[in-house]
Amino acid sequence: MMARCRQSAARIMACLFLILVVAVIGLYDSQAVAQKAEAPGDWVAEIEKIFIRSEDCKQCHDRHYEEWKGAREQTPDLKTFGRVDAALLHGTSLESPVFRTVLGLWLQTNPTTEERGRCLSCHAPSTTVFPQHADKIVAQVLAGKPQVEGIGCASCHLIKQVEQTPNSPPSFKIEPGKMIYGPYANPEENLVHPATQSDLFRGANYCASCHFDKVKDVTQKDLSGEILQGTVCQDCHMESSTGSSTSKRGAMTRAIGRHWFRGVVVSGTMLKNRNLQAEWMPRVDLETSKSATAVEGTALVKIGSLPHSFPDGDPVLKQFYLVLTVKDAQGKVLKEETKQFGLSYDEILRGPIPDPFIKGGHTRKVPFSLAIPSGSTAASIEVVLNYALIPTPEPALREKYLATLATDKEQESAKKIFDEYTQPRLLTYRTKTL
Repeated sequence: MMARCRQSAARIMACLFLILVVAVIGLYDSQAVAQKAEAPGDWVAEIEKIFIRSEDCKQCHDRHYEEWKGAREQTPDLKTFGRVDAALLHGTSLESPVFRTVLGLWLQTNPTTEERGRCLSCHAPSTTVFPQHADKIVAQVLAGKPQVEGIGCASCHLIKQVEQTPNSPPSFKIEPGKMIYGPYANPEENLVHPATQSDLFRGANYCASCHFDKVKDVTQKDLSGEILQGTVCQDCHMESSTGSSTSKRGAMTRAIGRHWFRGVVVSGTMLKNRNLQAEWMPRVDLETSKSATAVEGTALVKIGSLPHSFPDGDPVLKQFYLVLTVKDAQGKVLKEETKQFGLSYDEILRGPIPDPFIKGGHTRKVPFSLAIPSGSTAASIEVVLNYALIPTPEPALREKYLATLATDKEQESAKKIFDEYTQPRLLTYRTKTL
């Protein structure tokens, strides 16, 4: 009897142990499946199947990679200046602390999912193919650790066409696949990827698909105006030299373009073309009338036929300041007024993107009326045109964003960017005797 009881107890214990083992295995498998489904690298790998990393392209295209990354022949403004208006590389489109700070500020205004997608579409073109991952990329940018590339080799060389739609800009259309598009009529055969020529790579409309404020008409391949007839964006912003776009030291006879895309990389173009110098810089004129109590008139802000607005920088964020000052014969200021043009953070990407304050081939007319103190006599008026690359945040918005940063170091870095990039810089001025 006792033996049978011991056997039954042993069988029960064995069954319980087996049930426990099965439960533990099931729980482990469930956790493993859940972890696999949520593994942060999975969605990154999904993107990189289409948008291969530029480090992979480097194996053959080392020269272009180093230019894109900013490792080759950097100019002094890239190396040393804290504020580099015309030298922010495409390769830093997600890594830039300026972008991180501006994005973090703007997100405090509660943009919609669609608005966040529009913001990322040019800084991370892969989001036009994988919009479901946009918020994950945003989270990584804010953490200062983006795992995916912003504007990499594939971002540009998978563009098959440009097309204006109700949601433009941007107007580029990416063709997911193995085919790489470029400017060469006879691309070298290789075992890595197929390649084909696209005329789009020698058109202004290619660059204007993101840099839409630079041209009068983003649908046109050629730039308008006699001075730049036959010239496209790439001529000035991708310095041409003879060589090979790959590490292969064979075909050295065709022109290749540099891939750092900074401001005017061909300074000789500016030096040898005096007409181009005149067209490049904005200028202001004044139409005025004076009475005993006020100075009234119109400030005329102009850029010639050069197709893009000045200065460089994000077409959505730039701010312009027109400062009008009336003085008496002794130089004493009688009246000063500043007119600001640009979007606030609350307005960015809400609705259609407006034209920039100043656009190539146009004149902006700004009316003014400046009252002068009784008993004073206005002798001259001065107008100064300044710009800043980002809007100055409202104090409450600024503090709200700073509160999201975890460390004092991060807060100090953000404050430095506020100070440097919102500070107005002189563009041009004009003084007129009344």
